[in-house]
Amino acid sequence: MTSATTYYQTNLTTDINYLKGVGPQRGNALKKYGIENIGQLLHHYPRRYLDRTNIKYIREIKLGEEAVIIGKITSFGMKQARRRRFFQVTLNDPTGHLTCVWFNSISWIVDKFQIGDSIAVFGKVEFRRGFQIIHPEFDILEEGEDPVNTGKILAQYPSTAGLKAVGLEGRGFRKIINIALELVVDDIQDYFTEEFREEEGLFSLHKALKQIHNPDDQQSLQSAVYRLKFDEHFFLQLLMALKRQAKEENTGRVFSQRGKYEKDIFESLEFSLTDAQINVLKEIRDDLARKSPMNRLIQGDVGSGKTIVAVLAAAIVISHGSQVAVMAPTEILAEQHYYSFLQFCEPANINISLLIGNQKKAEKEKIYSDLESGKIQLVVGTHALIQENVNFQDLGMIIVDEQHRFGVEQRKALIDKGYSPEVLALTATPIPRTLAFTIHGDMNISIIDELPKNRLPIITKVVEPERMDKVYDFMRKEMDAGHQCFVIYPIIEESEKMDWKASDTGYKKLSETVFKNNKVGYIHGKMKKETRDEQMAAMANNEVQCLVSTTVVEVGIDIPNATIMVIENAERFGLTQLHQLRGRIGRGTQQSYCILVKHNDTPEANHRLKVMESTSNGFKISDEDLKLRGPGDFFGTRQHGYIKSKIANFVEDGPIIRQTRKRAFEMVEYDPKLQLDKYQKIRKQFKENYRHMLEFVNIS
Repeated sequence: MTSATTYYQTNLTTDINYLKGVGPQRGNALKKYGIENIGQLLHHYPRRYLDRTNIKYIREIKLGEEAVIIGKITSFGMKQARRRRFFQVTLNDPTGHLTCVWFNSISWIVDKFQIGDSIAVFGKVEFRRGFQIIHPEFDILEEGEDPVNTGKILAQYPSTAGLKAVGLEGRGFRKIINIALELVVDDIQDYFTEEFREEEGLFSLHKALKQIHNPDDQQSLQSAVYRLKFDEHFFLQLLMALKRQAKEENTGRVFSQRGKYEKDIFESLEFSLTDAQINVLKEIRDDLARKSPMNRLIQGDVGSGKTIVAVLAAAIVISHGSQVAVMAPTEILAEQHYYSFLQFCEPANINISLLIGNQKKAEKEKIYSDLESGKIQLVVGTHALIQENVNFQDLGMIIVDEQHRFGVEQRKALIDKGYSPEVLALTATPIPRTLAFTIHGDMNISIIDELPKNRLPIITKVVEPERMDKVYDFMRKEMDAGHQCFVIYPIIEESEKMDWKASDTGYKKLSETVFKNNKVGYIHGKMKKETRDEQMAAMANNEVQCLVSTTVVEVGIDIPNATIMVIENAERFGLTQLHQLRGRIGRGTQQSYCILVKHNDTPEANHRLKVMESTSNGFKISDEDLKLRGPGDFFGTRQHGYIKSKIANFVEDGPIIRQTRKRAFEMVEYDPKLQLDKYQKIRKQFKENYRHMLEFVNIS
């Protein structure tokens, strides 16, 4: 009677503890992992599969390949090698023997095996006194099971030591997931209509979930993967479409006249705009002339001239009597923008102020008053701009630099200080196209892909520490010729746990020994602002010949006279960060050089540094960085509350992203609020998926 009651009451929201085969102990382990109910369990997708349709004998395997081998355990136990303990299993098949080795988190595995057990293992084949697989996936076969003829594809799940300790790895997960699938089969409602699924060639949701966990064959598995990837990408693109729709519904002001301010700035320039800058500026002017507020992102490689485009756009809005706010992610970058805007706007007599956290109270109070009265026409600042006591007389445009470093709530807080202000975002982090569709899909995107005339490509070389004497000689020659250098270190102080070069030690060595006859400066992020400002000013005024720094100079310091950048422990940095750092030099007309000092030799590090040597194209570099690090690490996870995927791959899923974007945007264009009956299930699922983002869209 109890089991029947449980059966009929079980649904996708049922607490995981009440699923047969789970109970309190397993339930607690699952909840710590983030699986609270049966629905979340079904969306815990396999990491890989043991494909018993492609089993190899031990004599057939080759070094370096990934293989599935089935054999009987002949021995197992803990072993000791030098300073490391490990667990080893030896298995035999009719053609030979193979050892399997586990080094890390091995407590969960020591009591899993018995002599004579039949076991299927999967992993990369290595050779150490015989064939060996390190940390293989494995599956203990059922007694009496014919492993060769079953032809099964067995799911292997991501797990933790805590889950493995309660028997939840391959076999354990498969058992409880299969129970769950049987119990809630009628509760898995598809939000896509049959017509929609037929148009897109999609499995039903139930079939996809069944096949992802227990595939009949490779084709069914691929179809299941496609359906579930389609779902994740579709709802994310639907969010983008609804966000854009919400913004277009707003009525803004029309800034159709270029005005005197823009004319004065344009005529004072000592250089000509590139064709790319002119094209982007035209796109912005067209946006400003429309009633719906602008929402545009400018992508431009380091040094491509985004700032002057932003200045000219701001000047148009100011010419109409409105104010402009420029928000930067750090005080250093805010200060840099302030001085850049001040320089460009001086011929037009635009009143500009800087607002950052590290200012005296009286200074801030004066800025607050002048913003509210409209006396300040353009303000540059950090997140200090979104404080409650900051009020504008008429905020007509916001410019957000490196917007991916702000949270969506922070950007919205600044937008809310005006009445449907124009939004212009800037980024010097070139974004791969498919990823741009994903994270900036609600924005119009402009690209400045042309560097200013007379810019020479930066020559980049990777060197070993042993060659640093020659590097120092080269730096002295450049400094003797009147040029300046940067030396970048990954950290401030050395520690026993890190073998990274530290800036404190580096500065002492360079200033007291290597370049004792040159003026060496030093800045880092923990330095007092006044001291840092002094050092940066000294570098800008050519009073410092070599500036030692941490990555605090990644953004925000423009020294056209700097021709050399040396980056210690370059292998510790991501490609995008290396590219940003390198962009601090090469801003003048002289040949510039970036020296990447490699202290650790790993295949991944070598690959990254070779990419830096081979190209200065930021878009190519960002593509590589995305492949290596993924979107979460590429941008950090803090700022995007919606880039969380269980199965979607933003690097490899380009065709799916483009197709789901097409369908989602068509749907919103046809039915802006998803009110039609055929979209109700999609609407409900969207609200469930993105309940924390509903304030950014116009559906209730």
